[in-house]
Amino acid sequence: MSGRVIVVGSINTDFVVLADRLPRPGETVLGGQLEVHPGGKGANQAVAAARAGAEVMFIGAIGDDAYGDQALDALATEGIDVSRVRRETGPTGAALIAVGPRGENQIVVAPGANATLTAEVATAVAQLAGEGTVVLTSLEVPMAAVVAAVGAATSAGMRSIVNPAPAHPLPAELLALAPILTPNEHELVVGIGNDDAAAALTELAARIAAPVIVTQGPAGALVAEGQGRDRYDGHPAPRVVDSTGAGDTFNGVLAAWLSDGASLADAVRAANAAGSLSVGAIGARAGMPSRTTIEEALAR
Repeated sequence: MSGRVIVVGSINTDFVVLADRLPRPGETVLGGQLEVHPGGKGANQAVAAARAGAEVMFIGAIGDDAYGDQALDALATEGIDVSRVRRETGPTGAALIAVGPRGENQIVVAPGANATLTAEVATAVAQLAGEGTVVLTSLEVPMAAVVAAVGAATSAGMRSIVNPAPAHPLPAELLALAPILTPNEHELVVGIGNDDAAAALTELAARIAAPVIVTQGPAGALVAEGQGRDRYDGHPAPRVVDSTGAGDTFNGVLAAWLSDGASLADAVRAANAAGSLSVGAIGARAGMPSRTTIEEALAR
């Protein structure tokens, strides 16, 4: 695979506890042993793209702590170019994650150094521009950085994908740039400000001149483009332990396939297969599959 993916995104450390059930508001639940894993939506998506065979370059920020060093080493070990990751004074981003018995989770994120990204990321994106390159970003970094990254990609003739997670209203200036959007149903209704998912999708598809891919977990994905709708079935997960990185896996593999010239349909099918494989291990990245494993799942 020869595709190139530029990720503009977050780098976190994940603190994960498994519990017999997730706590209700105001409740304390005893869990198991604390596990610490490298994470962050941007970093996870970069790893998924790299394992899917893409050449990946990362634009982001870490703190001046040991967690930042560990996070950067983990990305470099995956073959990701981290030369454009800045080191800021202060902490690296962190996520506190509780995982229930069916792999469901609750997550709270402290942005740390991720919050320092600004519209200046556009310069780095423009410097890395290349034919067929896909720019991938998400909302764990400031919206100004997301809009700037997508704007630079558009100006350079590159395709861009925005994973609008965590859920956030989507500004008109972002929609005008026409990136591919990959919300889940909650992110869809928050993004457009309409509690009816079907109506929200109709409105969003009418306002953006690009595909909207609504991820639906085990059910697969629904792709809306203008008036058109196409459904892509999910793949049965061999085992479900932790769903934390499934969405990130979907986005990283989608970007990797598109950067290699695949059709949107084939890219969504590959991303669905990869997402189902990713939930079989604890931690966002532990279950992320290789390109060979994804292709084997597609063949089945």
